[in-house]
Amino acid sequence: MSDQLDNNQKEKGIEKEQLHWLLRIITLGDRFSVQDFYDRLKKGFVEFLIVFFGVLVSFGVESQGEDFGDRESNIDNLVGLRNEMIDIQKYTQKYMEENQWIRSLYNKLYDQWEQDKDSVFLFIDESDGLPYSPLSFYNNYNPFNPPRVVYEAIKLDGTFRFLGSEVGRFVNNTYDGTDLKYLMLNTDREEKVYVDQFEGQVANKWIYDLREIDLYDTDFWIENRKYFQKEKFLKYNLFKRLGLWEQISEQLINYDVTLERNIKKLDSVIQVKNDEFVFIYWWF
Repeated sequence: MSDQLDNNQKEKGIEKEQLHWLLRIITLGDRFSVQDFYDRLKKGFVEFLIVFFGVLVSFGVESQGEDFGDRESNIDNLVGLRNEMIDIQKYTQKYMEENQWIRSLYNKLYDQWEQDKDSVFLFIDESDGLPYSPLSFYNNYNPFNPPRVVYEAIKLDGTFRFLGSEVGRFVNNTYDGTDLKYLMLNTDREEKVYVDQFEGQVANKWIYDLREIDLYDTDFWIENRKYFQKEKFLKYNLFKRLGLWEQISEQLINYDVTLERNIKKLDSVIQVKNDEFVFIYWWF
């Protein structure tokens, strides 16, 4: 009978007033029960684990989501750069054709410079059959300025670093490489030197030696052809400019090769990125 009372007493627990002060703090109600304390401790631990792993998984999923977003953005940047490089190559090849036509035209003019005929400075336009002088537009020049909107946007928004070091190097070489800078310099500032010299000769000498100056009038080149044949400064200026155009032609060919190579590299990188699979695991 006494044993039964002792068991009942254990189940009901010890009165709070009889407990140590530390046990009083963690005791809920009027009595302390070891079994009750153990059950509540186990329940609390399980709830803690659920919350802890829930938060951990949430951060993991969020991180995976950010990585996935960065990956998609990176692929978009690579595709944008690849497409812009294709546009640059088209621009470069068109510029090469123009350069070849210009060199051929003025080389022909230079070779026949001393011929004894009034039409020595005139050619026939194949499109309309009308005569014209290449010297009429000798003061024109076209700086090499390929498109670079996508590249500048990527540098501006700070996502250039996501391209990776290897990709970043050859992309940067395509858009800001030394060879390209020299090409742009030669077609702009260096060519402008010869244009300025030509215009200076017209303004400082021809205007005093010739009765009337009209570069677009074919009669002007016929009537004054002997004067221009003796104009050594003009012929020398053309000689030097032809040399510059030849150098530009070589630079264009090399840049076209660089573009072709780097477009293929980007295609390869994009293919690898698209073949990757991203998995997000949920752990409970």
